Amino acid sequence: MNAKELIARRVALELHDGDIVNLGIGLPTQVVNYLPQDIHITLQSENGFLGLGPVTEAHPNLVNAGGQPCGVLPGAAMFDSAFSFALIRGGHVDASVLGGLQVDQNANLANWMVPGKMVPGMGGAMDLVTGARRVIIAMEHCAKDGSSKILKQCTLPLTAKNKVSMIVTEMGVFEFEKGHLILKEHAPGVTLEAIQTATDAEFSVAADFKVMPIVIEEGVA
Repeated sequence: MNAKELIARRVALELHDGDIVNLGIGLPTQVVNYLPQDIHITLQSENGFLGLGPVTEAHPNLVNAGGQPCGVLPGAAMFDSAFSFALIRGGHVDASVLGGLQVDQNANLANWMVPGKMVPGMGGAMDLVTGARRVIIAMEHCAKDGSSKILKQCTLPLTAKNKVSMIVTEMGVFEFEKGHLILKEHAPGVTLEAIQTATDAEFSVAADFKVMPIVIEEGVA
């Protein structure tokens, strides 16, 4: 099992039956592949959908917010961007799962820009992080250069301040409680010392600190 699959599997356990969920582009879109059988969610896309589903037949005019082909499920609704963002800003999205470039110990998120680099803008992320009832950041623990992505203070432009609820990485699970960053779980085979070494932010360790409830299948890398 690779890092992204482990992260997606763990995030899937945070979603509840009946939730309206927005999944960001990239890693978060994998979450739907690992939902428990008794959990049924409705996917919202900021370009104007409720009820996204798997692609059965690619259609040029049916794409998700990332511009990728998508499908819709029976009962799906389509609407304009104004209504879509009214849903988001009105607090009707139960959970938003996004990737992140940086998260800091004050629950701030930076996920849309690298100074001096030509990358996409923030899209609907600012609204989603501010409007969703719960914000889960699904990202790898360290950047490609090995530096921590969980920092004392973000150095990139912020997407939103004090809005992150949970961080899930391939090393562990952190939650913000009353403004404090708390390490709740570690991935199978990952020690507390390894997480401390890879994390720049200051955090507490939960009294019931435990292993992620992820089943590692034999023979799966």
